[in-house]
Amino acid sequence: MPELRRVTVNGVELNVAVAGSGPAVLLLHGFPHTWELWTDVIAGLSGRYRVIAPDLRGFGASSRAATGYDAGTLAEDAAALLTALGETEAAVVGIDAGTPPAFLLALRHPGLVRRLVVMESLLGRLPGAEDFLAGGPPWWFGFHAVPGLAETVLDGHEAEYVDWFLHTGTLGEGVRPAIRDAFVRAYTGREALRCAFAYYRALPESAAQIEQAVATARLTVPTMAIGAHPVGAALERQLRPIADDLTGHVLEDCGHIVPLHRPQALLALLGL
Repeated sequence: MPELRRVTVNGVELNVAVAGSGPAVLLLHGFPHTWELWTDVIAGLSGRYRVIAPDLRGFGASSRAATGYDAGTLAEDAAALLTALGETEAAVVGIDAGTPPAFLLALRHPGLVRRLVVMESLLGRLPGAEDFLAGGPPWWFGFHAVPGLAETVLDGHEAEYVDWFLHTGTLGEGVRPAIRDAFVRAYTGREALRCAFAYYRALPESAAQIEQAVATARLTVPTMAIGAHPVGAALERQLRPIADDLTGHVLEDCGHIVPLHRPQALLALLGL
């Protein structure tokens, strides 16, 4: 089992799972996850690597910060976390809400990122995702974006809501009960929900940060884009024009929650 630590970085206290020893691997989860999204990946990597898996600010057992849910601030959280743990570089893996911060970390601090792996997310308004967005963004983006609405509607019904994402994100297979229960606990209560939805409310700011970043820099670190259902190859298409060293893979018969749905396939692709 990983060791859980409290690490103060960038004005917040993060709950961080740390396991193994060796070159660092930083894992950044999305919604509605916690560090436990990576349970199987940590088990597969910790024999050879020092695996670092935080709850992002406001999520899980990390500080319920009032602000700072834009990708740029989350990237600086990640950079400060590596420094606080004595690491000078890491392979960085991000999924869903963890992808834009992972991307900006690699773009802003290429010396910190020896390899970037991103999956099942989009990078703001960068070209390449037109097919995926042809019918509009996923319905919950708008629901989550309205200040105060989603947490008011969902208060007392968090389990049913989280279950929908876990069921859909594994193509109906679901996740292990202990992990499901951990996710439900992490997203129960109006303040927990506010923090989770703050990420969506910051998406316009994050998109602007991404556009500004790619206007002045290219992604130079070796990068892999992994798609599944529903994002597929859209993220790879967004990255292709701005990345110097990019490989792309789409996992067939795999839902959005790749690390829990098809962990062995993910570990094989990571090749760490």
